Amino acid sequence: MGRGFRPRPKTGCLYCWGLKPPKFVKRAFKRLIGRQPQLQERIEERLALLTADPFDPLLQTHKLKGKLSGAWACSVDYDCRIVFNFVQNIESGEEEILLIDIGTHDEGY
Repeated sequence: MGRGFRPRPKTGCLYCWGLKPPKFVKRAFKRLIGRQPQLQERIEERLALLTADPFDPLLQTHKLKGKLSGAWACSVDYDCRIVFNFVQNIESGEEEILLIDIGTHDEGY
């Protein structure tokens, strides 16, 4: 799945962990960091952990219901979530993580 940790080339880069976020996720990340800059390091730590082991207990990974049924979420802190899906890479056949959203619990659900 490409879940191994990769060195970060620069701070705040969602590509650093082998994750390929859509443009709207990159915008959500920048908007969230603009409002709450103290979350940047924590989000980066959680993204690295998500890539290494999506079901690490620290992440509190859980499957979503309702309008996001089938997607997954993990916790960054009390009110910040990362919403994602597991997808299969067509070229390699490996399972990858596709980021769907990063934001507060109310924004994401």
